[in-house]
Amino acid sequence: MFQDHFSGHAEGDARHRPGYPAALFTWLAQSAPARGWAWDCATGNGQAARGLAAHFSRVVATDGSRRQIAQARPHPRIRFGVALAEHAPLAEASMDLVTVAQALHWFQRPAFWNEARRVLRPGGVLAVWTYGLPAVCPAVDAVIRHLYGELLADFWPPERRLVEGGYRDIGFPFPELPAPAFRLAAHWTLAQLLGYLSTWSAVHRCRRATGDDPLAAIAGPLAQAWGPAGRRRGIRWPLVLRAGARP
Repeated sequence: MFQDHFSGHAEGDARHRPGYPAALFTWLAQSAPARGWAWDCATGNGQAARGLAAHFSRVVATDGSRRQIAQARPHPRIRFGVALAEHAPLAEASMDLVTVAQALHWFQRPAFWNEARRVLRPGGVLAVWTYGLPAVCPAVDAVIRHLYGELLADFWPPERRLVEGGYRDIGFPFPELPAPAFRLAAHWTLAQLLGYLSTWSAVHRCRRATGDDPLAAIAGPLAQAWGPAGRRRGIRWPLVLRAGARP
């Protein structure tokens, strides 16, 4: 059963989410047995798929949300389509790489593991990753933690705990590869940070349930912690990657 937490704000996701580091896609390409075909599952607006397209001849990018796919920019090496993670329109043993960026916690994982095993060729790599809260500076971080853990505490679905645990409890199906540490990084204004926070599914769930905007409640403290609104600050998200090769 597809859990669609993001179609209602697909355009915001496309505009405000941070980009993944180029070094991540270089490492994935080096780890895969070939650079022919890659499947980016739950691609959203295609952010990770575009990173893969720099290294692979063809990328299949699927998502269960038609509205998310509609936000994806066309690319000559990417074939976008609507499909569930557990039922991919792909041939057996056809993929060199399967990726899931910041979405595995929504899947029916046993069924998806089987699907990844089916579509990967022997030696093909499955890579899944997630990232948690942004880190800016102690004062700004405290406001973000207040939003996340107190104002929105009742509006995060239980699957979010897997992200908080850094995907330690997902039961990875293949022998794992040692991977370097990666992180997301951005240099944003306060308005850009607020744009990113507005993409959180719990923010939208809170607005629908209460009629109140949780971002309005933190706007003042966040602005005070940030300093001049036009000031750009470095922002970091530690990225947790788990990857393994199909036997």
